[in-house]
Amino acid sequence: MKKQSGFTLIELVVVIVILGILAAVAVPRFVNLGTDARVASVNGFAGGLRSAVGIVQARYMATGNMTSTEVLLQGQTAGNGVVVAAGSGLPAATANGITRAMTDISGFTPTYSGTTAAYTQNGSATCQASYDSGTGLVTVTTTGC
Repeated sequence: MKKQSGFTLIELVVVIVILGILAAVAVPRFVNLGTDARVASVNGFAGGLRSAVGIVQARYMATGNMTSTEVLLQGQTAGNGVVVAAGSGLPAATANGITRAMTDISGFTPTYSGTTAAYTQNGSATCQASYDSGTGLVTVTTTGC
């Protein structure tokens, strides 16, 4: 008699069942990574906004001119600096204010309304970071990302 080698049908079925169980457990853990990535991106952008506000205010205070309405950051020239509020040095909620201080807002679309600049993540209507030029506060909205 010849000696047979290979897997039996039962062994193959057991391996397939085990792989199915592993897939059923692993897939749900990775399904939500898109949402986590969008939330992390918005939080990172909000951190950049907070840093920009701090840097502009620090530069404003360092110059000592508390009546100025423009702060020049590295590489900027007079008339092309960051527009700020006189007395506080908080960047304006405009393209020439906080957005100019950020220098790069790739992946986000700005909307300006009064003292608020909202940056909505491209491809998502609800993931956004907002800047209030009246208080200098940055808020993050991640509901429904």
